[in-house]
Amino acid sequence: MSDRKRVHEGNGDGSVAKKLRSDSATSSNGTPGPSGMSKEALIAQKRAEVAAKIAAMKKSVPGVSMPAFTPPAPSPAATSTPSKGPSPSPAVSDDLARRVAEAKRKVAEAQSKLAVKDNPYMSMPAPSGKKNNRPVETPQQGAGLKMTAHPLLLDTTPAAPQSKKDRYKPMQPKFASIRANVRTAPTPPPAPSPAPTPKENPYAAASASAGADAGFEGAPRERVGRSMKFNPKGKYVSMGNQMRQEAQLEALKQRIAESARKAGLDSEFDTLEKNIRREPPPDVEWWDAALLPNKTYEDVLNLGVASLNIRSENSPITIYVQHPIPIPAASDKNKPGAKPLMLTKKEQKKMRKQRRQAELQDKRDRIRMGLIPPDAPKVRLANLMKVLTSDAVQDPTRVEARVRREVAMRKHGHEKMNAERKLTDEERREKIETKKVEEEKKGLFGAVFKVKTLSDPAHRFKVRKNAEQMNLTGLVIFNPGFSMVLVEGAAKFIRNYKRLMLNRIAWTEAAHARGEEEVELAEGADGAAGEGAAGKGKEKAPTEEEDAVSLENNRCDLVWEGPIRDRSFTNFRPKSCPTDSTAREALGSKLTGYWDMAKNWKPEEETLF
Repeated sequence: MSDRKRVHEGNGDGSVAKKLRSDSATSSNGTPGPSGMSKEALIAQKRAEVAAKIAAMKKSVPGVSMPAFTPPAPSPAATSTPSKGPSPSPAVSDDLARRVAEAKRKVAEAQSKLAVKDNPYMSMPAPSGKKNNRPVETPQQGAGLKMTAHPLLLDTTPAAPQSKKDRYKPMQPKFASIRANVRTAPTPPPAPSPAPTPKENPYAAASASAGADAGFEGAPRERVGRSMKFNPKGKYVSMGNQMRQEAQLEALKQRIAESARKAGLDSEFDTLEKNIRREPPPDVEWWDAALLPNKTYEDVLNLGVASLNIRSENSPITIYVQHPIPIPAASDKNKPGAKPLMLTKKEQKKMRKQRRQAELQDKRDRIRMGLIPPDAPKVRLANLMKVLTSDAVQDPTRVEARVRREVAMRKHGHEKMNAERKLTDEERREKIETKKVEEEKKGLFGAVFKVKTLSDPAHRFKVRKNAEQMNLTGLVIFNPGFSMVLVEGAAKFIRNYKRLMLNRIAWTEAAHARGEEEVELAEGADGAAGEGAAGKGKEKAPTEEEDAVSLENNRCDLVWEGPIRDRSFTNFRPKSCPTDSTAREALGSKLTGYWDMAKNWKPEEETLF
């Protein structure tokens, strides 16, 4: 046996180690091996085998870099004839052993890396000093622990950057075996989102989007700061003074107009209003401006109706219908309610009896509970003996006087209560006026009457006096052709006045002179006295003009009636208008149509024939 120490073989192949031991045993005895080779030839053969294995391993593991093993060239003496003398020099054997050990170490390191790749639960070797030079390891096909996993079970996600804290944590598996591993797996950091360019931000400042002015349309302009502007001293004081002056001027105009109406100068103010120069009408009304392309009415003649802005997209006229909000009429709130059920006389008596019984029973209950004192006995001469039995027998004269006194007191209290409840003349007039005002709140109505002849003084008096009593305002126009009566007021009074004009007044009968009596005076001895009496009885004799006017075909017709918004007159007054122009001026511009309507109106009998 040689004194040289055998080199540690590590994790090398078992067959190679056995061959080396047999070779060393052979060489130690100085006799050739079983194949009959010399020592140098055997060493060269083993070197070639090691180099072939290293080359095959490099092909299977491309990422592992191993130094090329070049066997040293054999000496010419060894190649020519096998040496059967002593063993080679110690330097050559040390060099060979060192290279074999280095090759075995490389092989063992590559195998350990492959094992770690196949089994992730094995401890990882310490990383080298160089970074980002880790070779890509490919799984090696084999059996046992060297068997590669299924492609679906492999973790293909990129490795997250490891911090110093995570470096010493136990290594996680490459795929989650249970849901608990999924929850404990470290969450990768979110991917950084790309920052928006200033060109795509329309609200960026001018400095941020300096080069994007030409590329973005509609970007807002840079806002320029506004300086503070103070109101000058006395600005609102002057505005207030101007408003007060305008209000005073309007109030003065109203007072002048009211005083003129009271004085009967309405016609003069109407003529003044007509003489006032008014502004000309506009070229285009505001409701037509949106429909005309050039904002002139000439577009309808020049361009035609088809060119108007009616069927276009920007037209104010659409297919949608805007329903206005229904506003209740003023007369709706004054509609009479449902009338109660009409009861017969027998039913009315029954209801009265039941009501009085209930009131009496309530009064008795109050007396029993002590809330009100009981009534004194109502003693009369008829029930004197029944009520005051013992007293009436003892002193009937005194009791009778007492009873008569109580009867007189009850009568006096009753009459006094009626007198207190009775209204005075002022209260009665005030009550009547209040009712008139309440009737006017229900709504105003107007009516126009056409009278063929309104020359009789009694007819004129009735027309005027009834209008004043019913709080009606209006105008009576006397014209040689006909007379027109215009009244306005509450609906109830208009109905009463219409009954007066159409039914109550006898238009074909002339009124008697005041003080005239249809009595024949007997002629006495003193004829002068008879003449004086006759003359005194006929104070107002009819004139020749009044005798000339005949009332045989006189009539009154209703031309128009209906609701109105406001009163046009403040009182009821007559006016003589010999011509149509004066009649129209008296009515005003708003009421001129009434005169034309009454003038052109004819009764049904005349229209038929």
